[in-house]
Formats: sequence, C-alpha cells, structure tokens
Amino acid sequence: MTYLGVTSETPRLLRPADMPGLLRLKDAAAWNQTAGDWRRVLALEPEGCFGIDCDGTLAATATVVCYGTDLAWIGMVLTLPEFRGRGLARKLMEHSIAYCERRGVQWAKLDATDMGAPIYAKLGFESECAVERRLREPGPIFANGAIGPGEPDLRLDRRAFGADRSALLRELAAEGGAAIPGEAFAMGRPGSRAAFFGPSVSRSAESARRLLEWYLAAHPREPVFWDLLPENKAATDLANEFGFAPVRRLARMGRRIAPAAAPFECDNSLVFGIAGFEFG
Repeated sequence: MTYLGVTSETPRLLRPADMPGLLRLKDAAAWNQTAGDWRRVLALEPEGCFGIDCDGTLAATATVVCYGTDLAWIGMVLTLPEFRGRGLARKLMEHSIAYCERRGVQWAKLDATDMGAPIYAKLGFESECAVERRLREPGPIFANGAIGPGEPDLRLDRRAFGADRSALLRELAAEGGAAIPGEAFAMGRPGSRAAFFGPSVSRSAESARRLLEWYLAAHPREPVFWDLLPENKAATDLANEFGFAPVRRLARMGRRIAPAAAPFECDNSLVFGIAGFEFG
C-alpha cells in the first residue's frame, strides 16, 4: 500500500490495513507474533509504527511504544529478505529515534538480533545485558496449589521494568493473567509457533515458580516460549528445572535520547519473564 505523496523507500505510518504485509514480514523472519500482537502494537502507539514500501510491497517495518517519557521501546524491526542490504532498517531506525525525540522521551531500548546489533551500535545504542529465548516442548505439569486470575502489581512492575507500562499490561491482561497479591504476577498469550509465557515479575523464585506452574498446567499440549534475562539466575534455574532449552539469544541495548537524561533505573532481579521483544 502506498499513500499519496509518499515516494518509494520513504517511511510512512503503518495502519491495520497493512496486516497481510505485516504477517508476511514476521513469517519471513520466523518470528512468533500473531495478528493480535501486531494489532496491539498499532493500538498502543498508532503514530509510532512505521513501514517502507518498495516496488509496491511493504518491505520493512519498525515500531515504537512509548512508556510515558521515561522510555520508548523499539521493536518489530523487520525487512523482507529480498529487500535487505538497501539500508531500510537504518532509515526506519533513524525515523524512530526522531519520533522519540519529538515525544520528549529520555531513553530508548530494544532487544537486538545478531543481524541488527551492528546497525543499532552505529546509531548510539549500547549493550546492557543478554536476553534469552527458552523453549519447552509439550508435556503435562501439575500446579502446586491453585492460583486464580489477578491484576498486575503496577508499583512492583514499575520498579522491575523502570517505566510505567500499565497501558500495555491492561492490553495483555485480556489474554489472561494470574497474580499472587503483593508478591508476583504473570501473563501469557498465544503465538504462531508456541504459546508465550510473560511478562512475569516476582519478588521471589518461589512465587515465580507457582506462576510458571499455573501457565504450564493450562498449556500441556503446546510448546511454550519463555524470554528471560540470564543475569537473573533464579529465572534460569527455573527454566532448566522445567525443561526449557535455550533456542535464541539477543542483546538488550539502550540509548539516551535526551542528552541530559539520568541513568535509567530498573531491577532485573525481579524480572522472571519479559513481555516480548517488541515490548521489553
């Protein structure tokens, strides 16, 4: 789709009508997102989702989700294989950074693949920590005690994540979630290749274990992806115990958008599962 006045290889806003092209892009990269995930990104930040058309085809994308002015998360940086090597990802990243600047955002972060990391480094992003995708094949699990639906602890989440992502959590809650009041919460959602466990935030490994058991007990016949931060040893220990094998490793990278921005503060020891590469 091309809009009046937009020339080839000029970034433009993505719209829901782009869904066939968006799904083609994520399928070409063998990513796990669904149409629902794309709709969620577009709904959260309709003016921050960008694409480039080449030869009448949606060839590349990048999305920005702003968590207030503290943090912007850049994700869904995708280019169809036949259009790689033309600088489309860099052009979209520059456009995304400019959008962050206009929004008055202090910091931007992303989870970088090996292919994307050199591009981001040239744009001023610096590595912070690793992010690891784990996969558990289908199998029964019995939860240790019943856990019912519950609202996420927004104060705990802000301490863990470092910014207010309550709008995102409200969106994800529609897919299902559970909580241990005052201690922990977790969510999950469908994926095109595997069910996805996360985000999961917890004050203790034991509470995180109960929420993981809750999710696995509800999905015994599905493979499950779990994206975690390896520096949280309690999370990796749980992943090993429950048979989650490493399948992919990315680099979390950050960049000051405002030159005078204070150091970004978060607590990764509370993070037992991220919300996804497109959300942080």
